[in-house]
Amino acid sequence: MTDKPNTKATQAKPAEVLAASISTSGALDNSGAADITPAAEFSPSGAPRQVTEIDIDHPAVDNDPRAGTTNNQNRIDFNDPTISGQEAVEKALAANQAK
Repeated sequence: MTDKPNTKATQAKPAEVLAASISTSGALDNSGAADITPAAEFSPSGAPRQVTEIDIDHPAVDNDPRAGTTNNQNRIDFNDPTISGQEAVEKALAANQAK
């Protein structure tokens, strides 16, 4: 005798799905907005520096996301909505030639 996997897919009926969602609604986070102070500083990458209590050594946290990247890869290029694309290119070319 061999064990055969059950190949029939079982689908929940709409009423079962609704019942499941109603029964888990009590587990939803209804504690309100988090009390995190707005950022007052920004890192060179442009990311806001907002300190929260996290374990930076946890495997799911990348505490050095720019490791192994070059200066050129880390250059910040802000788009200026007050000038045209052509003006932006001209400024960038002029800045590169000045270096």
